[in-house]
Amino acid sequence: MSRRYDSRTTIFSPEGRLYQVEYAMEAIGNAGTAIGILSKDGVVLIGEKKVTSKLLQTSTSTEKMYKIDDHVSCAVAGIMSDANILINTARVQAQRYTYSYQEPMPLEQLVQSLCDTKQGYTQFGGLRPFGVSFLFAGWDKNFGFQLYMSDPSGNYGGWKAAAIGANNQAAQSMLKQDYKDEITREEAVELALKVLSKTMDSTSLTSDKLELAEVFLLPSGDIKYQVCSPESLSKLLVKLGMTQPAAEAS
Repeated sequence: MSRRYDSRTTIFSPEGRLYQVEYAMEAIGNAGTAIGILSKDGVVLIGEKKVTSKLLQTSTSTEKMYKIDDHVSCAVAGIMSDANILINTARVQAQRYTYSYQEPMPLEQLVQSLCDTKQGYTQFGGLRPFGVSFLFAGWDKNFGFQLYMSDPSGNYGGWKAAAIGANNQAAQSMLKQDYKDEITREEAVELALKVLSKTMDSTSLTSDKLELAEVFLLPSGDIKYQVCSPESLSKLLVKLGMTQPAAEAS
Protein backbone atom coordinates (compact mmCIF):
# COMPACT_ATOMS: atom_id res chain seq x y z
CA MET A 1 0.00 0.00 0.00
CA SER A 2 2.71 2.47 0.96
CA ARG A 3 4.43 2.19 -2.44
CA ARG A 4 1.78 4.41 -4.06
CA TYR A 5 2.28 7.20 -1.53
CA ASP A 6 5.93 7.18 -0.54
CA SER A 7 7.50 8.80 -3.61
CA ARG A 8 6.78 12.38 -2.46
CA THR A 9 6.72 14.20 0.86
CA THR A 10 3.69 16.20 -0.24
CA ILE A 11 1.25 13.26 -0.50
CA PHE A 12 -0.63 11.87 2.49
CA SER A 13 -1.49 8.16 2.48
CA PRO A 14 -5.15 7.20 3.14
CA GLU A 15 -4.15 6.46 6.77
CA GLY A 16 -2.92 10.06 7.09
CA ARG A 17 0.82 9.25 7.05
CA LEU A 18 3.72 11.00 5.31
CA TYR A 19 5.95 8.07 4.45
CA GLN A 20 9.03 10.05 3.37
CA VAL A 21 9.10 11.82 6.75
CA GLU A 22 8.79 8.45 8.51
CA TYR A 23 11.65 7.06 6.40
CA ALA A 24 13.81 10.05 7.43
CA MET A 25 13.13 9.15 11.07
CA GLU A 26 14.17 5.55 10.31
CA ALA A 27 17.53 6.83 8.95
CA ILE A 28 18.21 8.38 12.36
CA GLY A 29 17.69 4.97 13.97
CA ASN A 30 20.94 3.83 12.31
CA ALA A 31 23.01 6.70 13.77
CA GLY A 32 24.94 6.66 17.03
CA THR A 33 22.88 7.26 20.16
CA ALA A 34 22.80 10.71 21.77
CA ILE A 35 21.40 11.37 25.24
CA GLY A 36 20.54 14.67 26.92
CA ILE A 37 19.74 15.11 30.62
CA LEU A 38 18.53 18.28 32.32
CA SER A 39 19.89 18.77 35.85
CA LYS A 40 19.30 21.52 38.41
CA ASP A 41 22.72 23.10 37.72
CA GLY A 42 23.25 22.41 34.02
CA VAL A 43 22.54 20.22 30.99
CA VAL A 44 24.54 17.13 30.03
CA LEU A 45 24.86 15.83 26.44
CA ILE A 46 26.54 12.54 25.62
CA GLY A 47 26.90 10.82 22.26
CA GLU A 48 28.15 7.56 20.81
CA LYS A 49 30.69 7.98 18.04
CA LYS A 50 30.23 5.52 15.18
CA VAL A 51 33.46 6.48 13.39
CA THR A 52 36.26 5.08 15.55
CA SER A 53 39.00 4.38 12.99
CA LYS A 54 42.56 4.52 14.31
CA LEU A 55 43.41 6.70 11.32
CA LEU A 56 40.94 9.41 12.31
CA GLN A 57 42.44 12.65 13.66
CA THR A 58 40.09 12.82 16.64
CA SER A 59 41.31 16.15 18.01
CA THR A 60 40.09 18.03 14.93
CA SER A 61 36.73 16.36 14.40
CA THR A 62 33.59 16.21 16.51
CA GLU A 63 30.93 13.86 15.31
CA LYS A 64 28.10 14.54 17.75
CA MET A 65 28.47 17.84 19.67
CA TYR A 66 28.29 21.36 18.23
CA LYS A 67 28.25 24.82 19.75
CA ILE A 68 25.61 27.13 18.24
CA ASP A 69 26.05 30.21 20.45
CA ASP A 70 27.64 31.00 23.81
CA HIS A 71 24.47 29.80 25.56
CA VAL A 72 23.33 26.96 23.23
CA SER A 73 24.85 23.70 22.07
CA CYS A 74 23.42 20.61 20.42
CA ALA A 75 23.92 16.88 19.97
CA VAL A 76 23.19 15.34 16.59
CA ALA A 77 21.98 11.96 15.32
CA GLY A 78 21.54 11.25 11.62
CA ILE A 79 23.11 12.40 8.36
CA MET A 80 25.97 14.74 9.27
CA SER A 81 25.93 16.73 6.02
CA ASP A 82 22.27 17.60 6.66
CA ALA A 83 23.12 18.53 10.25
CA ASN A 84 25.91 20.91 9.14
CA ILE A 85 23.48 22.92 7.01
CA LEU A 86 20.99 23.28 9.87
CA ILE A 87 23.69 24.08 12.46
CA ASN A 88 25.03 26.88 10.23
CA THR A 89 21.47 28.20 9.79
CA ALA A 90 20.96 28.18 13.57
CA ARG A 91 24.28 29.97 14.17
CA VAL A 92 23.38 32.72 11.70
CA GLN A 93 19.91 33.18 13.24
CA ALA A 94 21.40 33.39 16.75
CA GLN A 95 23.94 36.02 15.66
CA ARG A 96 21.33 38.06 13.81
CA TYR A 97 19.15 38.14 16.93
CA THR A 98 22.11 39.18 19.10
CA TYR A 99 23.05 41.91 16.59
CA SER A 100 19.47 43.25 16.45
CA TYR A 101 18.54 43.10 20.14
CA GLN A 102 21.91 43.11 21.95
CA GLU A 103 21.03 40.02 23.98
CA PRO A 104 21.24 36.24 23.44
CA MET A 105 18.39 34.61 21.52
CA PRO A 106 15.88 32.79 23.79
CA LEU A 107 16.45 29.06 23.40
CA GLU A 108 12.93 28.01 22.40
CA GLN A 109 12.75 30.80 19.81
CA LEU A 110 15.96 29.51 18.22
CA VAL A 111 14.70 25.90 18.22
CA GLN A 112 11.35 26.95 16.76
CA SER A 113 12.91 28.96 13.93
CA LEU A 114 15.10 25.98 12.98
CA CYS A 115 12.12 23.61 13.14
CA ASP A 116 10.19 25.97 10.83
CA THR A 117 12.96 25.41 8.26
CA LYS A 118 12.74 21.64 8.74
CA GLN A 119 8.96 21.71 8.38
CA GLY A 120 9.23 23.53 5.05
CA TYR A 121 11.18 20.59 3.64
CA THR A 122 8.22 18.27 4.33
CA GLN A 123 5.60 20.44 2.61
CA PHE A 124 6.98 21.47 -0.77
CA GLY A 125 7.54 19.24 -3.81
CA GLY A 126 11.04 18.41 -5.04
CA LEU A 127 12.57 18.56 -1.55
CA ARG A 128 13.43 15.79 0.87
CA PRO A 129 13.26 16.05 4.68
CA PHE A 130 16.49 16.61 6.63
CA GLY A 131 17.54 13.19 7.93
CA VAL A 132 18.66 14.45 11.30
CA SER A 133 17.42 14.82 14.89
CA PHE A 134 18.80 17.29 17.42
CA LEU A 135 19.04 17.61 21.17
CA PHE A 136 19.42 21.31 22.04
CA ALA A 137 20.87 22.20 25.44
CA GLY A 138 21.12 25.75 26.71
CA TRP A 139 20.27 28.48 29.17
CA ASP A 140 18.35 31.72 28.92
CA LYS A 141 17.25 34.36 31.42
CA ASN A 142 13.55 33.50 31.04
CA PHE A 143 13.49 29.77 31.82
CA GLY A 144 17.01 28.87 32.97
CA PHE A 145 18.42 25.55 31.75
CA GLN A 146 16.44 23.81 29.01
CA LEU A 147 16.64 20.69 26.84
CA TYR A 148 14.75 20.36 23.55
CA MET A 149 14.47 17.51 21.06
CA SER A 150 13.50 17.96 17.41
CA ASP A 151 12.98 15.45 14.58
CA PRO A 152 12.83 15.61 10.74
CA SER A 153 9.12 16.49 10.73
CA GLY A 154 9.83 19.84 12.39
CA ASN A 155 8.21 18.84 15.68
CA TYR A 156 10.03 19.79 18.86
CA GLY A 157 9.42 19.47 22.58
CA GLY A 158 11.02 20.33 25.90
CA TRP A 159 12.37 17.32 27.83
CA LYS A 160 13.93 16.55 31.21
CA ALA A 161 15.80 13.61 29.67
CA ALA A 162 15.76 12.44 26.05
CA ALA A 163 17.51 10.03 23.68
CA ILE A 164 17.84 10.02 19.88
CA GLY A 165 19.55 7.66 17.45
CA ALA A 166 20.00 3.88 17.69
CA ASN A 167 18.16 2.06 20.51
CA ASN A 168 16.53 5.34 21.57
CA GLN A 169 13.38 3.64 22.88
CA ALA A 170 15.33 1.38 25.25
CA ALA A 171 17.37 4.38 26.42
CA GLN A 172 14.23 6.47 26.88
CA SER A 173 12.56 3.82 29.06
CA MET A 174 15.70 3.54 31.25
CA LEU A 175 15.81 7.32 31.65
CA LYS A 176 12.13 7.29 32.60
CA GLN A 177 12.85 4.85 35.42
CA ASP A 178 16.03 6.43 36.80
CA TYR A 179 15.59 10.19 36.31
CA LYS A 180 15.00 12.31 39.43
CA ASP A 181 13.84 15.95 39.34
CA GLU A 182 16.58 17.35 41.60
CA ILE A 183 19.43 15.52 39.85
CA THR A 184 22.87 17.22 39.95
CA ARG A 185 25.17 17.57 36.95
CA GLU A 186 27.55 14.87 38.23
CA GLU A 187 24.65 12.46 38.76
CA ALA A 188 23.32 13.29 35.29
CA VAL A 189 26.70 12.39 33.72
CA GLU A 190 26.70 9.12 35.66
CA LEU A 191 23.13 8.31 34.58
CA ALA A 192 23.84 9.15 30.92
CA LEU A 193 26.93 6.90 30.89
CA LYS A 194 25.01 4.09 32.60
CA VAL A 195 22.17 4.27 30.06
CA LEU A 196 24.58 4.47 27.12
CA SER A 197 26.61 1.49 28.39
CA LYS A 198 23.45 -0.65 28.36
CA THR A 199 22.05 0.53 25.02
CA MET A 200 25.22 0.79 22.90
CA ASP A 201 25.89 -2.01 20.43
CA SER A 202 29.56 -2.33 21.44
CA THR A 203 30.40 -4.27 24.58
CA SER A 204 32.65 -1.81 26.43
CA LEU A 205 32.66 1.96 26.87
CA THR A 206 35.90 3.72 25.95
CA SER A 207 36.69 7.40 25.58
CA ASP A 208 37.28 7.10 21.81
CA LYS A 209 33.68 5.90 21.34
CA LEU A 210 32.08 8.74 23.32
CA GLU A 211 31.67 12.49 23.32
CA LEU A 212 30.54 14.30 26.46
CA ALA A 213 29.56 17.97 26.66
CA GLU A 214 28.05 20.09 29.43
CA VAL A 215 26.35 23.49 29.61
CA PHE A 216 26.47 25.15 33.03
CA LEU A 217 26.79 28.49 34.80
CA LEU A 218 30.13 29.72 36.17
CA PRO A 219 30.22 31.45 39.59
CA SER A 220 30.58 34.73 37.67
CA GLY A 221 27.15 34.12 36.07
CA ASP A 222 28.55 33.43 32.58
CA ILE A 223 27.38 30.38 30.65
CA LYS A 224 30.05 27.79 29.96
CA TYR A 225 29.96 25.13 27.23
CA GLN A 226 32.56 22.48 27.95
CA VAL A 227 33.50 19.38 25.96
CA CYS A 228 35.13 16.68 28.07
CA SER A 229 38.63 15.71 26.86
CA PRO A 230 39.33 12.00 26.08
CA GLU A 231 41.73 11.85 29.06
CA SER A 232 39.11 13.19 31.51
CA LEU A 233 36.49 10.87 30.01
CA SER A 234 38.79 7.84 30.46
CA LYS A 235 39.37 8.73 34.13
CA LEU A 236 35.64 9.18 34.66
CA LEU A 237 34.83 5.79 33.11
CA VAL A 238 37.42 4.07 35.31
CA LYS A 239 36.12 5.89 38.39
CA LEU A 240 32.55 4.74 37.65
CA GLY A 241 33.76 1.19 36.97
CA MET A 242 32.49 1.18 33.36
CA THR A 243 35.85 0.36 31.80
CA GLN A 244 39.15 -1.18 32.82
CA PRO A 245 42.21 1.03 33.54
CA ALA A 246 44.64 1.03 30.61
CA ALA A 247 47.34 -0.92 32.51
CA GLU A 248 44.94 -3.71 33.46
CA ALA A 249 43.36 -3.89 30.06
CA SER A 250 46.66 -4.45 28.23
